[in-house]
Amino acid sequence: MIIVPERAIPDLLTRDASYRAVENVFAAMASGDAYNFPVIREAIGHEDALYGFKGGFDRVGGSLGLKAGGYWPHNLDKHGIINHQSTVFLFDPDTGMVRAMVGGNYSTALRTAAASSVSINHLARKDARVMGMVGAGHQASFQLRAALEQRPFEKVIGWNYHPEMLSNLEEVAAEAGLPFEAVDLDGLAEADVIITITSSFAPILLEHHVSPGTHIACMGTDTKGKQEASADLVARATLFTDEVAQSISIGECQHAIAAGLITEAGISQIGAVINGSHPGRRSADDITLFDGTGVGLQDLAVSAALVDLAVEKGVAIEVDL
Repeated sequence: MIIVPERAIPDLLTRDASYRAVENVFAAMASGDAYNFPVIREAIGHEDALYGFKGGFDRVGGSLGLKAGGYWPHNLDKHGIINHQSTVFLFDPDTGMVRAMVGGNYSTALRTAAASSVSINHLARKDARVMGMVGAGHQASFQLRAALEQRPFEKVIGWNYHPEMLSNLEEVAAEAGLPFEAVDLDGLAEADVIITITSSFAPILLEHHVSPGTHIACMGTDTKGKQEASADLVARATLFTDEVAQSISIGECQHAIAAGLITEAGISQIGAVINGSHPGRRSADDITLFDGTGVGLQDLAVSAALVDLAVEKGVAIEVDL
């Protein structure tokens, strides 16, 4: 078995490798060559933690396995470590033997950012120039770096519940040589692309905050009850997601579905756009929305790429079970 420890991953995994892995697995999902297993997610009654498993099988990429982990909300305060903790286990699909154990924390951040950047590449207008961010926490920096590589943006604007955290976005914008402006929610109407990355349980982004032609990537809603965009805004948009079953149950579309404003048939897989079986954006005035719920196959695809990189660079740890 190969072990790729968490400490080695930042030097191995690039945004480009993450993007390619996620784009390929989304395409495989849409063509029926890859599927996710049902998600298990539980409040364990200890440390207010949520713990669970996401897994799947990709026949094209040959990835079989699961990610185990969750959210420990007191980690940072009590232990000085990040609140999200996870590990990925890969198995040989031909024999069932365990192939690898891979640290999942840094790779989860990159694979989540890769998903939104895939949606921007395939759905945002080619002339998009203003990048908008809702949320400025740890994951927001990963999201913004990946997004800025997808279009020749000229400006970044952002809003956060805690304005003092907007410096995180300003630093990333400065890295890219772009100006940054803190705005109120109405000011987001200037944005051509908006990423929402919060842990909100009430809508933040409303219909009048978004201009025609905007692409929205909602990346924070991955649990029943969470919500970043109003149901009216979701209903107005042309909708795409990583996996429809998750979108309507734990993703951003759950609320519009419950309100009867949209149907499951109105939500398309982003992989269909990648494969060319869906046209994607139909006009410059379309509002497109990608509901990034986060699927196990993303983690498996990125982890498989990590194993290959670790072996190639001689940093993989091999053990006998």
